[in-house]
Amino acid sequence: MSSALDLSRRLLALSQTGLHFTAEEYDRERYREIGDIATRLLELQSNVAADAVRQAWFVEDGYATPKVDVRGAIFRDNRVLLVRERVDGRWTVPGGWADVNDSPSSAILKEIEQESGFTARVLKLAAIYDRNKRNHPAYLFHSWKLFFVCEITGGEARTSYETTGVEFFPLDALPELSTGRSNAEQIRRMHQHHLDPHLPTEFD
Repeated sequence: MSSALDLSRRLLALSQTGLHFTAEEYDRERYREIGDIATRLLELQSNVAADAVRQAWFVEDGYATPKVDVRGAIFRDNRVLLVRERVDGRWTVPGGWADVNDSPSSAILKEIEQESGFTARVLKLAAIYDRNKRNHPAYLFHSWKLFFVCEITGGEARTSYETTGVEFFPLDALPELSTGRSNAEQIRRMHQHHLDPHLPTEFD
């Protein structure tokens, strides 16, 4: 069953896509109203003002699509590389939003280097997950998570403007995770892909 967030997100997407394709002003008014209704619904469900929702959502126009989040899982001696996010003080495998003009593999290698200090190479694309289906906290945007298994090729651990810690953790002693980014189930599943590279890529 769809949640109120799912329905509101869908209304925002319809508003954005409709405004992109429609030249008729009466129809544009209707699509703007759909967007206003969706933002007011979100305001009623949270402590976020409708104007803030509009500013966050309508940073782009055109056909509304899911955002792409890339994550890189690196293991050493049955330990996983995690970085501590400056924003919430919790830990995650390195990653973030893919940038325009980056390929998926170049995006994750850039994120790993920026957040941890290590250079790496991609071994395999292990999974493409729908964020909504993978036990993550509620979030305004719909996104797909691309999980890559990688290995370190150089560099050294260092923090960044986004991270305040870089460490390897045993899989049975993970720290408090930033679960909007990656969760324990995903980390352990990536370890299985690390142990058996012939496992097929998983997808929702």
